[in-house]
This record gives sequence, C-alpha cells and structure tokens, in this order.
Amino acid sequence: MFMVTTNDIPGYRITQVLGEVMGLTVRSTDFGQGFTAGFRSLGGGEIPEFTQVMYEARQVVMQRMWGEAQQRGGNAIVAMRFDAGSIANFTEICAYGTAVVVEPIAAQPAPPQPPQPAQPAPPQPAVG
Repeated sequence: MFMVTTNDIPGYRITQVLGEVMGLTVRSTDFGQGFTAGFRSLGGGEIPEFTQVMYEARQVVMQRMWGEAQQRGGNAIVAMRFDAGSIANFTEICAYGTAVVVEPIAAQPAPPQPPQPAQPAPPQPAVG
C-alpha cells in the first residue's frame, strides 16, 4: 500500500478513484507534560513533550485514514496532506487524501536494437 503526497505513483496506474479519506484526532497534554513543557518554554527551543504528542497524533490519523481507504477497497492514497488547528487548549490533527486503486504498469519490452555491423577481426601476428 502506498501513501504519497504526489498526485500519482511512478510505475503505477490509477485504475479507480474512490474519493477523499481522512483521519482525525483531537489531543491535549496531560498535567505532567503541560507542567514540564511550561518550564521548558521559558528557555526557548524544542519542547519534546509536545513533539511526542504531535508525532503520535500524526501516526494515529494516518492509521485511521489508511483504514478508511481499505474499507472502500483502496490500495493507495494519493495527494495526502496534514492539517492542524487548535480548539481552546486542544490540538486537532487531520490527515486527508484521495483513496485510489493502483496497479503496476507492465514493463514494456525494450525496442529491438538494429543489428551492429560485423567488426573485422584484428590481424594475427605471423608465426615463424
């Protein structure tokens, strides 16, 4: 199964478009994560507690989107995107794309090569 951000998959042909699929989750941090992250934010830089929450949320929404594509009979998702927003103290993460059915493009036989002219044999040294 392919999940790509492009509109096509090199080497594959889209044979059926099944429509938009999506996965959605709304997340918050627990008290400990929020407390620790609050102190880290004073110094600037990355906040690992929030990074982990966002990473896990993206994995969840991709799995949900993938499940919806499979339920529709798809074996690939093209034009996949992420979207995020906030609602009060919560973060909404959405993944969406187009479920499709793809099949490999059969390898085309190489065109026949024109015959090469025979090369004359190099002269042999005389023995004697």
